[in-house]
Amino acid sequence: MIIISRHLYRAVDAGAGHLALCGRGNYLMTTFDIAGAVNALELHDVSKRFKKKRNEYSDALKGVSLTVKRGEVLGILGPNGSGKSTLVRVMSTLTLPDTGSVRIFGVDAVEHPRVVQRYINRVSVEASFFKKMSSMENLIFGAKLYGVTDRESRPRIKGILEDIGFDYARVNEPMEHLSRGMQQKIALARAMLTSPMLMLLDEPTTGLDPRSKKDVQKLIRSIRQSHDSSILLCTHDMGEAEELCDRIGILLNGELIAVDTADGLKRRYQQDGRLPSLEEVFMAATGTSLEDAEFAEELKDEAKPEAAREREAEEVGVA
Repeated sequence: MIIISRHLYRAVDAGAGHLALCGRGNYLMTTFDIAGAVNALELHDVSKRFKKKRNEYSDALKGVSLTVKRGEVLGILGPNGSGKSTLVRVMSTLTLPDTGSVRIFGVDAVEHPRVVQRYINRVSVEASFFKKMSSMENLIFGAKLYGVTDRESRPRIKGILEDIGFDYARVNEPMEHLSRGMQQKIALARAMLTSPMLMLLDEPTTGLDPRSKKDVQKLIRSIRQSHDSSILLCTHDMGEAEELCDRIGILLNGELIAVDTADGLKRRYQQDGRLPSLEEVFMAATGTSLEDAEFAEELKDEAKPEAAREREAEEVGVA
């Protein structure tokens, strides 16, 4: 480890196979050699629970273990409430796991969160922006956080937006004036600007119109081919998972039930010599359809306030 000067500030060159954490002030600079890392992401026995109420907990993740190989697109298929978003937050260091380990290109993400963040970019179903600022201003600001200058970012922004079918004439409009589909394209463009080595995509096409959805899916393919990125894609769209992913994991109630290629999953759950559809695979693996699992989760959410009131009434002796 090396002490760096109070005035030194350098961007990280991830492509060189080394990562140095630098900043203003007296910091320790830790350098990692990641060139030999076989896997982009490794999770081992990761669990996470959240406290709901006094002595009540909800298990969001239950002993999840998985790997994403370098250059691979791994899909996580599951209904809303299955733990997909918590999984992404743990991987991106936004949430600490209760148990287990998370390694990004061989670096321990719990011990060195600021180090691994330089390798990662995350796109969630509800991306955050400065709504009063334009998409161009948001993208330039995001690029600066990763050490990319205005001079470098502006031509890159124009090229990326053209590639994803964004109307460049609207680039200076406030974000709040743009449709959800256009905002999601800006979120993906922001992620691409920094050329991340690992992209975590949490429901990137949910709620988009069919045209925007196809544009985003095309962009995901392009990211993999032209940027040599590893991608984890969380979705509840089976067609999307089968079309875009090398392997697919099935997540339900915080448990990773199976991980394999789409064909491998179909062979695993085939009956009478007939290969099932991915929807039939999900039903065979979980005992429920994706639609029924979604509906059950919606009912659970709707019942929470009433159940909470009943518990409170029992505790004070009213019920």
